[in-house]
Order: sequence, then structure tokens, then C-alpha cells
Amino acid sequence: MATNGVRALTALADPTRRAIFEALPQARSVGELAQEVGVSSSAVSQHLRVLREARLVMVRPEGNRRLYSLDPRGLADARDYLEQFWPSAIAAYSAVLRTAATDTA
Repeated sequence: MATNGVRALTALADPTRRAIFEALPQARSVGELAQEVGVSSSAVSQHLRVLREARLVMVRPEGNRRLYSLDPRGLADARDYLEQFWPSAIAAYSAVLRTAATDTA
């Protein structure tokens, strides 16, 4: 079973989905997103469903519209997933620097 962090990264792997996600620093409707991203409202709705399942987007009703915005929970999930790799990445970088310093000495 994929963790929420992996689910978030997988959802963002699709370029159209990523464009929709990046268009949401402010709340927008499906129609506004469709116009901005250049795909049909139906396609945007399908992508928003995936982004909601990954907890990257949340929806709130406003009158007869539904407004979508970023969900910080999914971003935290992705960050937490990636942070587990920091110690080994920093250690590998440090080893490369030590080797480079030794080679130039």
C-alpha cells in the first residue's frame, strides 16, 4: 500500500494534473481551471478527483459553485516522505566533497 506521500507525488507526476495543482494558490472553480490549463471541464474534474484522493486539493461549496484550493495535508505528506531520504543524501554529498578535497590535495 502506498503512503500518502507517495500518493501525492504520483498524483503530481501527470503534467496536466501538476498544472492544475500549480494554478491553485487561490481558490478556483472547475471552469476557471479548465480555461487556465486549456483542457475540458470534464478532464479537470477527473484530475481534481485524483488530487483530492491524494489530499493535495480540497473543495468547498460556495453558492452553486465548488471552489478548489490547495490542501496542506498532502503537501505535508509529500514533504515527510521526501525528508526520510535527507540523511543518506547529505551523507553521500559529504562523501563526494571529502573525495574531491582529497583528490585535489
